[in-house]
Amino acid sequence: MSLIRSERTAAGLLLGAAALGLLLANTAVGPALLDVQHAHLGAGPLDLSVGHWISDGLLAIFFFIVAVELKHELVVGELNSVQKAIHPAIAAVAGVIVPAGIYLALTVGTGVSQGWPIPTATDIAFALGVLAVFGRGLPNRLRVFLLALAVLDDLIAIVIIAVFFTTDPNLLELALAAVTVAVFGVLSRMLRGRMRWPLGVLMVLLALLTWWLVYDSGVHATIAGVALGLVMARRPAGKVTHALEPWSNGLILPLFAFSAALVPIPAVSPSQLSPAFWGILVALPVGKLIGITLGGWLGSFTKRGAERGRISFFGLITVAALGGIGFTVSLLMNELAFAGSEEVRAEGTLAVLLGSAVAIVVSGFLVSALARRNRREHPHPDPRKRPHPESQAEPSA
Repeated sequence: MSLIRSERTAAGLLLGAAALGLLLANTAVGPALLDVQHAHLGAGPLDLSVGHWISDGLLAIFFFIVAVELKHELVVGELNSVQKAIHPAIAAVAGVIVPAGIYLALTVGTGVSQGWPIPTATDIAFALGVLAVFGRGLPNRLRVFLLALAVLDDLIAIVIIAVFFTTDPNLLELALAAVTVAVFGVLSRMLRGRMRWPLGVLMVLLALLTWWLVYDSGVHATIAGVALGLVMARRPAGKVTHALEPWSNGLILPLFAFSAALVPIPAVSPSQLSPAFWGILVALPVGKLIGITLGGWLGSFTKRGAERGRISFFGLITVAALGGIGFTVSLLMNELAFAGSEEVRAEGTLAVLLGSAVAIVVSGFLVSALARRNRREHPHPDPRKRPHPESQAEPSA
């Protein structure tokens, strides 16, 4: 299980699943796999396709884990005060505004402007995975900043999904969902002694009911996972996410990546591709690079940024390049934005994969270069005498 918990392994499985899905979709078995993806399971209001069970059902578990991590950072972590959060918050907001602006500029008047949220997301698991693979010897400060930035980015993505991809919500069902969420939160604070197992079973049933109410209300069902993760008591939430993490890394995220990447490559010339394709392809790696770098530079002039020692400009660009890896949330937003157009959705998926691939290559090169530079300037020949990562100074630009 420890191997599957590894950030490197999680990133590798995610990339491998997406590549396999794209490859198989363009072979002789592609049509059969697409038929399986579109096949319906369930009955009545829960009669969903296999693809929707994955993106609306299983992915809610991933968002539950994200919400628990977000709550941890807000309560006791790197975002538990305005002073701590201000620097990565400025970087995160700029890292959303600039890619969205670039996408809108490239797609104005084309009828696909609703795809602006797609290039605004950062895949926290993948970004940390690339940092773990190529960043041996980097100061922990860089990872902490990337983690805080990505968590805030996820928070913005959650708000975007809840606000911009919801139409005519059923307010009664949302109110009932709010009640079940509240009861779930109360019960999580009573998990002890002999009542632990009965209450645990009841909480699972409440979680399933919450998911159904949110789904049936017209709000994307992953928001149920977010709400449950935010209200659950921290200690049991930590235990639950620890148990779920291997399943999320080893099954849920790879399965979603495989399903989302299961698209035939359009047999058209580049000039015939949708403006959405070019908007995402440019805005994801380039927009994130510019936005996070600009926001991080501006944020470094805040009091907290000065107190903690500024991340070098090279380090800031490196984090910004990592932020351009969209993958999971970008693929989900692509499905939501272009739900009514299969052709544009397929081209958007390709753009997310290609844009993220560009960001992976660029960030991998930058992380490796920064790590080599740091090891050269701060050599530690004896591993037993290596200081704590926080004590390592990052090389200045």
